[in-house]
Amino acid sequence: MTVEISDQIINQSGVSGKEILLRAAIALFQEERLTLGQASQLAGLHQFEFQKELAARNIPIHYTEEQFHNDLRTIASIK
Repeated sequence: MTVEISDQIINQSGVSGKEILLRAAIALFQEERLTLGQASQLAGLHQFEFQKELAARNIPIHYTEEQFHNDLRTIASIK
């Protein structure tokens, strides 16, 4: 899907189109409507870069206990 935002709207907002995408991605991530990977993709950033943007804004990464245990199992299977 393509979303078009007029130059007039972008100019009036005072931010770039890239910043609008980043802010939308962050908002959807905070609302838990997008995963970290999906939000990173929407923002056009590598996940690490997106995480840095979240950290700069003091926004925590959603990391559940279940995800933690899955990560531990994954690490154990690699050894």
